[in-house]
This record gives sequence, C-alpha cells and structure tokens, in this order.
Amino acid sequence: MDKERKIQLKRKFGYFRCTSFLLINIIGAGIFVSPKGVLEYSCMNVGISLCIWAVCAIFSLTGSLCFAEVGITFPCAGADYYFLKRCFGPLIAFLKLWTSFFVGPGIIASQALLLAEYSIQPFYPSCSAPTLPKKCLALAMLWSVGILNSRTIRDVNRIQMASSVLKMAILSLISLSGVFILVRGKKENTERFQNAFDAEFPDVSQIIEATFQGYFAFSGWANFVCIAEELKNPTKTIPKCVCTAIPLVTLFYLLVNISYLTVLTPREILSSDAVAVTWTDKVIPQLIWIIPFAISASLYSNLLISILNRTRMTYIASQQGQLPLLFNTLNIHSSLLISVIVNVALSSIMIVITNLVELINYLYFVVSIWVVLTMIGILKLRYQEPNLHRPYKVFFPFVFITMAISLSMVLIPLIKSPKMHYIYIFLFLLSGLLFYIPFVYFKLKLVWFDKMTCYLQLLFNVCIPDAFYKESEVET
Repeated sequence: MDKERKIQLKRKFGYFRCTSFLLINIIGAGIFVSPKGVLEYSCMNVGISLCIWAVCAIFSLTGSLCFAEVGITFPCAGADYYFLKRCFGPLIAFLKLWTSFFVGPGIIASQALLLAEYSIQPFYPSCSAPTLPKKCLALAMLWSVGILNSRTIRDVNRIQMASSVLKMAILSLISLSGVFILVRGKKENTERFQNAFDAEFPDVSQIIEATFQGYFAFSGWANFVCIAEELKNPTKTIPKCVCTAIPLVTLFYLLVNISYLTVLTPREILSSDAVAVTWTDKVIPQLIWIIPFAISASLYSNLLISILNRTRMTYIASQQGQLPLLFNTLNIHSSLLISVIVNVALSSIMIVITNLVELINYLYFVVSIWVVLTMIGILKLRYQEPNLHRPYKVFFPFVFITMAISLSMVLIPLIKSPKMHYIYIFLFLLSGLLFYIPFVYFKLKLVWFDKMTCYLQLLFNVCIPDAFYKESEVET
C-alpha cells in the first residue's frame, strides 16, 4: 500500500500550524471577557498587576519547556499520559485517564456554554439570555465541532489558522488603539501609569492569589504534547513553537491590559462582565455589535481544539491496553471518530445537566497534581535512565519552578478553604480502581463486547491504524 494511503495519524503540524495550535489553546475567553482577577487581587495596583502578568508568563514558559522534553523524548499522541505510564506504571496513568474522561468533557461543555452565551447575549441587551436557547445553541455548536473533528486534520487546520488570525486581529485592534490613546498623552489616560505603584500594596496572600489568576489565563501551554505524534520534526518544531507562542501571548496580554487601563478605570474593569465590550463601547462604539460576534467566532476554535486534544489521550490509552480497542480505530480520514463521538456525547450530557459543569471547577486542581507528577517523572528518568535518548533537555531549575507552582495550586486551596468537595474528588479518583482492577489489571474480557466492537467497526467504517508509535523506533 502506498505510504500516503496508510490509515494512521498524519504529521500535518509544522512550525506555523503548531504555533497557531498553541496560541489557540492559551488565548481563551478570559482576556476578552474578564481579565480582572489579577487586578482585583493586586488591590487595583496597576504597576503590581502588570508585573504579575509578566511573572506568570515566565512561569508558563518554564512549564512549556519542561513539557517540551516530554513531547520530544516520547513523540506520541497523548505524550503526557504515555510519560506517566512510563515513569510510574499503569495505575497512575489510568487514574489520569479516568479523571480526564470527566474533566475533559466538563471543560468542553463549559466552553460550549460560554461560546453560546457570548453569541446569543447581543440579542438580549437588557437582560440575561434564557437558558433553553443558550443550551440548544451550545449543543449545536458542540456537534458541529464534532463533525469537523471527524473529518481530515486539514479541515481542522484551516479553521485553526483562520481563528488565530481573527484572534490576533482583535487583540491587535485593542492593543494598538490603547497605545495610540496613551501616546496622545491626555491626563485622564496617563495618570494611572504615572502613579502605577501608588495604590495600596497587596499582601503576600493576595499576590499569590493574583499570580494564580494570571497563571490560569496562560493555561493550555502544555497541550502541544497531545499532538506530538502529528508534528513534523518534533525535535525542532516544539522548542521553536514554545519560544514563539508564549512571548507573543505575553506581549498581547500586557498590551491589552495596558489598553484596558488606558480607557477604563480599575473600578470600571472590575465591575464589567465583558471588559472587551465595555472597552469597545467607549473607544469604537460603531463596533459594539461586531466585536462580540468576532470573539465568538475566534472562541469556536477553542472548542474545536479541545475535542482534538481529548481524543489523543484515549487513542494512546487504547494502544496501551487501558481502553477498548474501538478507541484505537481511525476512519478513512485518519480521524478518531469513536473518541470524538464519546467526548461529544459526554459533553452534551454535561451541558444539559449544568450542575455537573459547576463541579468541574473543583477538579481543576487535579490537573495540577498530574503536572507535579510529570515534573517528578522528568527527575526520576534523568536519574534512572541517564542514557535515554533525549534530543532536548530542559534546564533543571525550570522543573523545580514548575513543580513548586503546581504544588501550590494543589495545597493552597486545600489549606485556605477546605471543603467537602475535595474529599469527594479524592473518592472519585479512587473510584477509578473499580474499573482498573478487573478490566486492566486482571484483563477481564466481556464476550458480548467483542461482538459489539465488530458491529461498530462496520457501522462507522473504522479500522485499526496501519502504523502507530513505538518507542524503540524513536530511540534507534
């Protein structure tokens, strides 16, 4: 069979597409809707808030470079999952898979609801949008994204690139307009920067909370490891993309915040539910209807990429024997159709049952646990396997910086505001053992499931890939 006709994940992400992928993952709704957490916990001290944004960018860059070592050393789909299995064994990897099965669709559902709310709100200027049409629109957008993900990766790439251009255009408009207004030198626009550090100075706990808020705005900096198997020359592509995307996002975040603070007072920013819209209303009121729809269109790609990310982990988990064979199948477009359907279906359920989406907020700190374990895994492999083929090695202090930040995100919420929800999450983690012990450890087989697998393969026209990741082939 001709090599190009093989059913397998294609290496379609070069430098520009990977950089675009990383930009979309990092730049979400926060910078447009409510970039006020940092300012609030900085006690409205403009100078401190901008410094915290810069520090968060440095933390994100160090974390990305740590995960770059993981993606380059083990260039497979869902490399973060494979790395944990390689370092700590199948149980830890399965628990990560178990949490992602629920956290992932919860995040996707939250994104779909936010996108729907931002799209429909202009039609209800004087009140909140009704719940029913909002949920219906969220479901429609979610399933349209599912259909796109079942097509070729080329289709996804086109939308991704268009969305990146749209996001950069919106951020550039806000940034350059703010800089122009600031350069004009009117007193009401410049006084907040002339006395940037004169406001009340936040205490240590407030600075830590502000740092967390800023750090969350950069979340998504490690998602390139999900598509490591689809990168062209990952050894060179990953470091170049990280060193392009993170500084570019940092520049835009700082300029956009400066623009907001040039036009709006800190109190106006804190009282606004959608800062970008409030800014537009003051600076370019003619675009007050266009900006929300432009932001919605740009956020559509976040939903698209989120589903793509989640399907890659189930793909590699099936290859490792921790999920049914169906999750390791591709359709004629080399797309993970079954994984897409499962993720979209679970996300749809969570959109309908809104309370589940709210509980996902308490599972965010579980993500930090996996980051801590990944950093420990880097140290562990450096000690146990010093001769392992590593085309790229991260600077050692970066590992400890990322570990400290992620460990703080786990411990500080538990110490500062202990709640029963965290006990429920711990029990939820342990509940994964009910599936791991019989189906993974003892390899229990269900006779009827094999028949159903054959039927579904025929129904959806999917098959096992012709080629997949083998660590031995990478190392030799």
